[in-house]
Amino acid sequence: MLTITIPPVELFNESTQKFINSRGATLQLEHSLASISKWESQWEKPFLGPGERTTEEVLSYVEAMNQTPEIPPEVFQNISNETMQVINTYMDAKMTATWFNERPQKGPAREVITSELIYYWMGSHNIWLECQHWHLNKLLTLIKVFNKKNEPEQKRSPRELMEERRKLNEQRLKEHGTAG
Repeated sequence: MLTITIPPVELFNESTQKFINSRGATLQLEHSLASISKWESQWEKPFLGPGERTTEEVLSYVEAMNQTPEIPPEVFQNISNETMQVINTYMDAKMTATWFNERPQKGPAREVITSELIYYWMGSHNIWLECQHWHLNKLLTLIKVFNKKNEPEQKRSPRELMEERRKLNEQRLKEHGTAG
């Protein structure tokens, strides 16, 4: 969860020639599957899909991430570029210590990922529903762990097997202090 503070802003309306005071607020933001699902319901397109989002779509996602009740919509219009950088850094954070040795993917382009697909993955792995409120990257890592643990072991090439045996033999020779 990310906490940010949007300060109050005083704006001047050119047409009415009056100052407008916009109140500030402290927001609790959650970059999660639940937030993405709200956003996709509104925009009817994949959040994790290709392409850039408009400023309106980005601010709409910040609203979807908001967990603080009763925040007027104009508060979201007053988010500075610096605050958006903080939000983007939070969204890009790994949020886990898990890492993977990835082999390059061959074949067709990746599948378009929507919130429903992620919910499907959660259901097929029996991942508890409360995880929809986890940071999205942490949830996707958990799903990837399930996938890795459930896939059959990859067969290794004869070259990989020979290299492993060679390293193991070198290690044993060092441990026993022999020349073979």
